[in-house]
Amino acid sequence: MKAAVVTFPGSNCDRDLAVAFEAAGFEVARVWHKDTELPQGTDIVGLPGGFSYGDYLRCGAIAAQSPICRAVAAHAEKGGYAIGICNGFQVLCETGLLPGTLMRNAGIKFICKTVGLRVANEDSVFTAPYGLGTDIEIPVAHHDGNFYADDATLAAIEAEGRVAFRYLENPNGSLGDIAGVLSSNGRVLGMMPHPERAIDARHGGTDGQALFTALAGAMAEA
Repeated sequence: MKAAVVTFPGSNCDRDLAVAFEAAGFEVARVWHKDTELPQGTDIVGLPGGFSYGDYLRCGAIAAQSPICRAVAAHAEKGGYAIGICNGFQVLCETGLLPGTLMRNAGIKFICKTVGLRVANEDSVFTAPYGLGTDIEIPVAHHDGNFYADDATLAAIEAEGRVAFRYLENPNGSLGDIAGVLSSNGRVLGMMPHPERAIDARHGGTDGQALFTALAGAMAEA
């Protein structure tokens, strides 16, 4: 199984994401934002957290124009898998691969703590290992994690079962307590919490581990 982890200027969780993939058994390639192609045979692309381009303009807006994002979009449009975490979620929304946008936290403060999530979908490879309704704990670290979509888009996301995770105690004002959203085919996930920071008990918890392990299992079967 092959994972490609993209680094943008200002990314700071790219190594963490690469380590999480490697711990699950992936061969990981590190990809620079100016690259125009993904490595051959890439099964899943990871867009990491951080502050790409210093969060100028809208968070993720400049990164979404990087050459590699055209390759990421092409990969996803062909049915490839992708995960965007925190800033990576913002980038996926800015590319149009996921609906909605991430606004400034309702409390206008940076939030850094472990939060409770409830699994809201069990039909995707990302969420299936947990089971519908399972509560897990995953760290967050963001200033612009307030998920917003217009009424029609939000209704469609809900009706299609595309909410992956919801906050148990909403830390940022996200509509519908949404912490993670899936693409229409379930193969692209964007989430604000950091599962790659929850794969080692020595770091406070392992609730993120199942996500990466399940991805490896699915890729191996494919």
